[in-house]
Amino acid sequence: MKLSNETLTVLKNFATINQGIQFKQGKKLSTVSPTKTVLAQAGINDEFPQEFCIYDLNQFLMIYNLKKNCELDFTNSDIIFSKDNGKNKSYYRKTAPEMIVVPPSKEITLPSVDCEFTLASEDYDSIIGMAKALSSPHISVKSDGEKINVVTFDADDDSAHTDSTEVGASNGKVFNIVFKTENIKMIPGTYDVKISFKGLAHFKNTKEDIQYWIAFEAKESQIGRAHV
Repeated sequence: MKLSNETLTVLKNFATINQGIQFKQGKKLSTVSPTKTVLAQAGINDEFPQEFCIYDLNQFLMIYNLKKNCELDFTNSDIIFSKDNGKNKSYYRKTAPEMIVVPPSKEITLPSVDCEFTLASEDYDSIIGMAKALSSPHISVKSDGEKINVVTFDADDDSAHTDSTEVGASNGKVFNIVFKTENIKMIPGTYDVKISFKGLAHFKNTKEDIQYWIAFEAKESQIGRAHV
């Protein structure tokens, strides 16, 4: 099999979440961060013929990139990168599932939906860009009861630079839900966002079959009052 550009884009993104990955048979990919605070899932056009695990996804992708137009074949122990009609082959060892952190087998659902809005692609790009430019370790979804803003800031430094983007109207609830910037690693795009005050947010791409579940920081977050 060959990997499409769309599948490669997903895999490159997933490699930023966890260097290890478990491939399931079929057309769905998923990964979870080592801290289990980020879970990602994507539907793809390519179909994997069997289940297997890779310890270092970045290395796997580097080899695939070097072996331009290669074919992937599978044995019980190896993934074979084959090019030039089989004249050149690389045998890449699979790893055991217990050597990596694998996603839960059950589908995750939010325990409640206490806030929801649509995060436009251009706003997402701006928020991530400003968080990098300002070295902001935190990103919050903040509501004053009337408007929802996404704020880049440092929860441990009141003197740090901040950036704020209005993303929608509030439902009257006042809150400040704080995420670690390092956990916001979505593929750029527009996302429907739902947040449960019980600790979890769901980001679903409006055009592509990809979604993320991200835990927020309970200690820094406030429900019923806003701060920052």
